[in-house]
Amino acid sequence: MQTFMNFIDGQWIGSKSGRSVPDVNPADKDDVLGMTPLSTREEARAAVEAAERALGGWRDTPAPARGDIMYRVARIMAARKDELAKTLTREEGKILSESLGEIQRSINIAEFTAGEARRLRGETVPSEMPHTFCYTVKQPLGVVALITPWNFPAAIPVWKLFPALVAGNTAVLKPATLTPLMAIKIVEVFQECGLPKGVLNMVIGSGSEVGYEILNHPAVRAVSFTGSNEVGSKIYEGGARRGIKVQCEMGGKNPIVVLRDADLEMAVEGAVQGAFGSTGQRCTATSRAVVEEPIADAFVEGVLERARSIKVGNGLDPAVKMGPAVDEGQMEKVLGYVEVGKKEGAKLVVGGHRLEGGTYDKGYFIASTLFDHVSSRMVIAQEEIFGPVLSVIRVKNFDQAVEAANNVRFGLSASLYSNDSAKIFKFIDKAEVGIVRINSPTVGGEAHLPFGGVKATGVGAREQGSVVMDFYTELKVVYVDYRA
Repeated sequence: MQTFMNFIDGQWIGSKSGRSVPDVNPADKDDVLGMTPLSTREEARAAVEAAERALGGWRDTPAPARGDIMYRVARIMAARKDELAKTLTREEGKILSESLGEIQRSINIAEFTAGEARRLRGETVPSEMPHTFCYTVKQPLGVVALITPWNFPAAIPVWKLFPALVAGNTAVLKPATLTPLMAIKIVEVFQECGLPKGVLNMVIGSGSEVGYEILNHPAVRAVSFTGSNEVGSKIYEGGARRGIKVQCEMGGKNPIVVLRDADLEMAVEGAVQGAFGSTGQRCTATSRAVVEEPIADAFVEGVLERARSIKVGNGLDPAVKMGPAVDEGQMEKVLGYVEVGKKEGAKLVVGGHRLEGGTYDKGYFIASTLFDHVSSRMVIAQEEIFGPVLSVIRVKNFDQAVEAANNVRFGLSASLYSNDSAKIFKFIDKAEVGIVRINSPTVGGEAHLPFGGVKATGVGAREQGSVVMDFYTELKVVYVDYRA
């Protein structure tokens, strides 16, 4: 059985910890992709020190030359798209079409961000003093730590690595221990494209050991994290104590708001895509449907019909439309929330159980789950479940719908289904989220547009899009007095 290795100072190095856990296909526990090392703090320190040594040479490399390497990485990823997608499905569990979509999105992000190497612009500003030329310039921060989750194990490392490296920083990547192989595949492509040694390093291990050591190393000048609120809050607190830049993209409890004038078929399809796509395991997943009472029965019936038709199974099967939970712990967490919802008095319309029998017994499969008559105060309407569970909250009018949509501590994405232009623009104004969608699902994003949320969802600068370099650079102001 292959044991995965760390990538430190341009070399693949096995961990000396002697501890590892299996990397298991969540759709088939008999399919073990390899052994995931639980690396040591010393190995984490070695990775940071390698990045620190490489910083000077990489920072002095012209930005367009850095971008050229990134373009090569994007081209190789495009050539290996099918291979990468199959690995992603085996390791994380999402269906193959979703994996292909994630790899394509990674390629799109890579191509866009590589182009930022030629757009690292400052500005010239008139001075109030004579014979003085003033301008600004963007410069790298130094060594940055990138901590990525298991649910998008290709796209999220890409959307952090590319801007960090294009800006002239060196990086230490700590991928999730549930999905290390996808990170390894991405790092292999960087190595193949001639990235100088030490510029990119990767250490696999626990947050309490590897993560803690990286975050607290004095050479690390910024941290970009995607994951839970509990961990993100601690990282933000630790970064504040050290006076370094911290970017955290955390939870979501995203609503789809359906008004009585909406195209009901479109709204049902959007809710199903958002709630059950990727097994609900994405931060933009549709967790709540806030529906005006006159159409609520028809909406619930439409979602019920679609939920019953979703074939659940191994994502490599082209007939399957929803894969498993990523592991047993995540499955039990979701089923635990189902029990809470039932005890709170919500009406379980369909699902809410583990699928068993035959090949289901080899994986962590949950039936598509729909609750109706959910109060916005219930736990299942407030906390992030991260599974295929949709809660329907019935409201009397538009004002109640907006209130219910905003009545959570999170603020990532929200969708409104309506054809009333006045209410559409009022919703855009009032929705307490970073991403608003009109007549489209809460999920997804485009490479050239910023991504992130407000309230408890996110702190620090936005990721992706034209603003992506703001986090990974420092702005320097220059005054030049050119009097003879």
